[in-house]
Amino acid sequence: MSKAKNPPKQAANESRAVLRMYRSSPQKLNLLAQQIRGMPVERALAQLQFSPKRPAKDVRKLLQSAIANAENNHGLDIDSLIVAEAHVGKNMVMKRIRARARGRAARILKPFAQVTIVLRDTSMEAEAA
Repeated sequence: MSKAKNPPKQAANESRAVLRMYRSSPQKLNLLAQQIRGMPVERALAQLQFSPKRPAKDVRKLLQSAIANAENNHGLDIDSLIVAEAHVGKNMVMKRIRARARGRAARILKPFAQVTIVLRDTSMEAEAA
């Protein structure tokens, strides 16, 4: 597999972080992504901290990584960041076999997913307008 010919464009007021090969179904991760989409980062961190779902801890760590990218790599103001995009994609599916009665076998599918979080600085948008 080669590199993408046209990597996704990123605006000057955006920061991104990607979690790849995460061992959870995309359907379950998408529930968390929907929950934080469009929120200010402080509120999104609080939502993920108190969420009872198992992947919430790892998605919270990814969000903190995106915040650190915004601050250190792009010089954005943390207080005015919002979660502009949070989307989940399918990754590989690990296939396993479970023995069943009478010598039969059943397939077990263990899905992997990838999560992308894009943060946008709203103060820069207000200045540009």
